[in-house]
Amino acid sequence: MALTWLMIAAEGTLLAAIIARLPEPAYNLAAYGVAFSFAVIIEAPIIMLLSASNTLVVDDASYRKLQHFTHFLNAFITLVMVTVLFTPFFNWLAHDVMELPLKVVDLTWGCLVILLPWPAMIGYRRFYQGIMIRQKKTRRVAYGTVIRLISMVTMAFVLYRYFGITGAYVGAAGLSAGVTVESLVTRLMAVASVRKIRAHTRGDVEGNILLTYQSIADFYFPLALTSIISLGIYPMVTFFLGQSREALASLAVYPVVSNLAFVFRSISLSYQEVAIALLDGSRERFVKIAFFAGAIAVLSAAGLVIVANTPLSLLWFRNVSGLSLGLSQFSVLPLQILSLMPFFAVLLAFQRALLLFGRTTRPITVATLVEVMGTLAMLFLTIHLLDLVGVVAAFISLFFGRILANIFLMWPVYAVLKSGKT
Repeated sequence: MALTWLMIAAEGTLLAAIIARLPEPAYNLAAYGVAFSFAVIIEAPIIMLLSASNTLVVDDASYRKLQHFTHFLNAFITLVMVTVLFTPFFNWLAHDVMELPLKVVDLTWGCLVILLPWPAMIGYRRFYQGIMIRQKKTRRVAYGTVIRLISMVTMAFVLYRYFGITGAYVGAAGLSAGVTVESLVTRLMAVASVRKIRAHTRGDVEGNILLTYQSIADFYFPLALTSIISLGIYPMVTFFLGQSREALASLAVYPVVSNLAFVFRSISLSYQEVAIALLDGSRERFVKIAFFAGAIAVLSAAGLVIVANTPLSLLWFRNVSGLSLGLSQFSVLPLQILSLMPFFAVLLAFQRALLLFGRTTRPITVATLVEVMGTLAMLFLTIHLLDLVGVVAAFISLFFGRILANIFLMWPVYAVLKSGKT
């Protein structure tokens, strides 16, 4: 699972490196980053389908109900994306509200058209990945990600090498192709896991309760709201970057720095799902899972601290990411600000895993709201009052918001531990 998320992190870095080597890299990196932020918030309602299927799908009835629920969500988010793109809403938001340069607005719209299949394909894939994780088939999840990475790189390289397409469109096409192929392959690899689960009826699984659409909604919508609130911060960051000092440079390096930091904090995302699958209510397992969380939190943060505070950072931005010397130097301080984020990302994943296992999802939503509100307040302070460089202000704000969320979750996590649910 960790390798899966590391490969997902690598794809953003690879695409940004290709875009940086094509004409007008600043405009295209900025447009690609803005389009990705838009697409991420649109897909937010389906992100937690992996956790939902991992937790809820235990027999034939629960499988069918959550599958229908997944299809509905995928159709809904695709309709939302079409509505945003093909009405005046997009131009009003990107040009009038976010005040993006006209060239960035046009490139962003084209990227989002290319990304139309992307959110629904992610929802479809995550539903079946959750089932495979529950069946301890995590290697198959990693195989799917390998295929996604190969498909993405192949598409991006072919467009880059032979078709002369603008950089932002190359990145969007690579993402769209990669996740579509991965979704289809994931469905094929999940056949045996699905068959095994569907062989069970309600009475076969000890402690199983009848899953209804109402119970799915009660469990899932707080998680979906959590994703919407959490991922909604990225378009808001983009909005503030567009109004900040050094706006174009900040928009250009923001996805590059974020992708490098994501390489180190990606392990927290894999840890959350594995912890949910392995917790069984015993103290022995809890202690081992908690110790493992501490180890990966320290190691991942230490790795990013080393990169951010040595010449490795400039080497990465200049030679790997393909940024100019000026943009590479511009990226170092933002990366240093983010260097401890992997530690707090693993802590948040551990806290969420305990709450999800205890089927206590509402505090996760509230904590996410606390994180977003703290981030937005700090963005306003650092950009409009302190007039900091945009990307520096953005990462200070994101780091501040994350710490607030970690602090807030201490109390509900303590309550779950005290109740004996874990």
